[in-house]
Amino acid sequence: MSDGTPADLFFDAAIGLLQRVRDEEAEAITAAGTLLADTVAAGGRLFAFGAGHSSLAAQDVVYRAGGLALMNLLAVPGVVGVDVTPATLGSALERVDGLASAVLDTSPVRAGDALVIISLSGRNALPVEMARGARALGVKVIGVTSVAYATETKSRHASGTFLKDHCDIVLDSKIAVGDAELTLDTIPAPFAPASTVVTTALMQAVLATTAATLADRGIEPPLLRSGNVDGGHEWNSRVMTEYGDRIFYRH
Repeated sequence: MSDGTPADLFFDAAIGLLQRVRDEEAEAITAAGTLLADTVAAGGRLFAFGAGHSSLAAQDVVYRAGGLALMNLLAVPGVVGVDVTPATLGSALERVDGLASAVLDTSPVRAGDALVIISLSGRNALPVEMARGARALGVKVIGVTSVAYATETKSRHASGTFLKDHCDIVLDSKIAVGDAELTLDTIPAPFAPASTVVTTALMQAVLATTAATLADRGIEPPLLRSGNVDGGHEWNSRVMTEYGDRIFYRH
């Protein structure tokens, strides 16, 4: 590791990755944002899924001030985040065959909807099966993943394929295998992961594109406002009432 504090070096690494994603994934970001806008305009519903820490980027776009009210979390019990005990259970569940199919079969996801699947490695059974199952239902799938894993690791799904192989659009986060940006001679393992920073930024870039695309078509994007600004609750109540049949995180 070169000169500079660890904090400086992490910021440099994260900024470098963000610049790469902005420049190299611009076309895919536009395509993904347009796909979501097409779905909204056609009356479809939007869903996001991620397992483990990949779920953070999915949760970041659900019920979010400044975000699209129509984005719903497709939750898999025991997999969304590290709130289960033991936390390692989530990692184990990602490798269970059949779990994604059971979730899809009992979820509101249907033909004409769009699903964003976030998985850094894209190699486990859960995201692969989720993507395959969703597309079989007639759902458009956007995958957010590190394509490097497909060339540097082996799939854990019986098909030998990765998430990227079952998507309508793939967004490559450019994260290196192992998800750790820094090394020091005094520390035996690489450290300082940047996948959450980059993946979250990718998701927000896509949804910003979606909102602007809808507006360009003369459709008011169903955005939420902060409940901590005057009039925010009233605004959100109107949006949720208008689009209540496409919002699944409220009663």
